[in-house]
Amino acid sequence: MISVIPNEPILRLTLTVEEAATALGISRAFAYEAVARGEIPCIRIGKRILVPIAGLNRMLESAGTATQEP
Repeated sequence: MISVIPNEPILRLTLTVEEAATALGISRAFAYEAVARGEIPCIRIGKRILVPIAGLNRMLESAGTATQEP
């Protein structure tokens, strides 16, 4: 549960697609393409596309185990 405490910074739960692209080290255009393909988790609120930080972390954690080859 998230509570708002006066004089405390609010921690963001989402990133913009541009911020997610920077965090992943990919271009903005490639990030939007990956969102459209369903490769990057996102939520849409109106015209805004947001990337949940928790979903991005899960995606990265599962990518390391699912694609490893002997």
